[in-house]
Amino acid sequence: MAVPTAEGTGGRKASRFSQDGSVLGLLVKVLGLSAIVGLLTYTGWRLLGDGAYAFAAAFFITALFFTLVFVRKSTVPLRWIMPGLVFLILFQLYPIFFTVYTAFTNYSTGRNVEKPAAIAAIERLTYVPEGSPAWGWTPLQADDGSAAVWIIDPADGAAYLAVPDEDLVPAAEVNGLQLDANGAPASMDGFTVLPNNQRFLFVSANQGVTFGDEERGVQVTSSTEARQTRQRYVYDPELDAMIDQRDGTIFVSQMGIFTAEDGSTLAPGYPVWVGVENFTSIITNPAIRGPFFTIFIWTFIWAFFSVLETFILGLLLALNMNSPNIPFQRILRVLLIVPYAIPAFITVKVWVGLLNPVLGVIGSAWNPGWFTDPFWAKIGILMVNLWLGYPYMFLIITGALQSIPGDIYEAARVDGAGPFYQFRRLTLPLLMVSIGPLLIGSFAFNFNNFAIIDLYNSGGPPIPGSATPAGYTDILISYTYRIAFGGARGNDYGLAAAISIIIFAIVATVTILNFRFTGQLEEVSENV
Repeated sequence: MAVPTAEGTGGRKASRFSQDGSVLGLLVKVLGLSAIVGLLTYTGWRLLGDGAYAFAAAFFITALFFTLVFVRKSTVPLRWIMPGLVFLILFQLYPIFFTVYTAFTNYSTGRNVEKPAAIAAIERLTYVPEGSPAWGWTPLQADDGSAAVWIIDPADGAAYLAVPDEDLVPAAEVNGLQLDANGAPASMDGFTVLPNNQRFLFVSANQGVTFGDEERGVQVTSSTEARQTRQRYVYDPELDAMIDQRDGTIFVSQMGIFTAEDGSTLAPGYPVWVGVENFTSIITNPAIRGPFFTIFIWTFIWAFFSVLETFILGLLLALNMNSPNIPFQRILRVLLIVPYAIPAFITVKVWVGLLNPVLGVIGSAWNPGWFTDPFWAKIGILMVNLWLGYPYMFLIITGALQSIPGDIYEAARVDGAGPFYQFRRLTLPLLMVSIGPLLIGSFAFNFNNFAIIDLYNSGGPPIPGSATPAGYTDILISYTYRIAFGGARGNDYGLAAAISIIIFAIVATVTILNFRFTGQLEEVSENV
């Protein structure tokens, strides 16, 4: 009879332990996967019920992708980056697809919810029928701070507890109910009886609120009376219209707005597909075309001169500071990059104060219209950006200069090359190999440099006659922001999304040119 050795016993224990561990690990994975996928699916289902079909689809796709990654052996490496991929889908890819979708709709103020949500919101509106009997009521406040009322039916004197959007609760079913000598509630579980001097505040704070269900709900109409309400609008899917139950008026859906024959409308509306209308309006609508192309041209001028001025100043300073004859080089280099260390929103506001025509040191002495004249406002904002941008150029050019070998300059001097020739044929070509892509990246950055435009003058001075909020110093990104979020006459998200796509196309083109330009610079550097 064989006697099991310690090694064999230990091996069997280790085997059983690994099996138990694998089962436990599998159980943890299944539970974790079920929880995450369940949460994503539940959220998508809720969004689907609210009519947000696109956002719901993003959650469903994410849940499906998450499941496939964790059940397939071929996708094991992706498990380690799944959290990042989930956020990429929900917060990067979805906004991109939604922006593209919005660009082909009339999504705007008054049309900012999906159709099912708009219909549901309108159908929740109620009215008080003529001749509706007056109900007596007492104001209540629930322990969670919400409002409720105690009502008395004038027909039979029955009393009820009425909470918004819930069935009426008969007095006999209310826990802890205590009545005073007049039959009014003195106390009850979960609610506080408000004093009579708060009735007016209660009425004003709960205008339009229906206490109770749809059949027997009431609204407080005065400090002493409450009246039963009825649903005012009912949606007719065959007519695609809302029917007013009070007088029979028909509100037909027109471009996402329910509109009656007399021109009256119901809110909210919903966005509808308009095709390329937002893109064509940029060209065909004079009130949009004029400001858009003015801003379009200025955006390129702004980005180009922002790069050019900061590059020239940064290059001059770097060349001077690269000389061994400059004393206190380290201290001076630190001082030169101080503007880069201060947040831009502080620096811009400091410059705005300096250029103030009343209190500013510069503006009070010389004020050609730093904020009111279209030309000088642009000069002012370029001047501010020069102060903000030259330290970056100084840093990268300084590093690039120090990477150029010194022996090529010695060889050039032996051949009789002067300083200007050395700069033009040696320094600048080798410098552009290193910083050329950074210059193009700086162009793309300034092309979308929203912060300085908004902080300096909010894009002003305004362009007169524009149908959209537009200013002479606005660039495309700030112009898009004002169309989407800053319009005093409403927000046009569809038009803003269309301009966003145009901006993306321009930046993508600049990026492609960046790669091609980088390759050309490398070829030039080989011939230096």
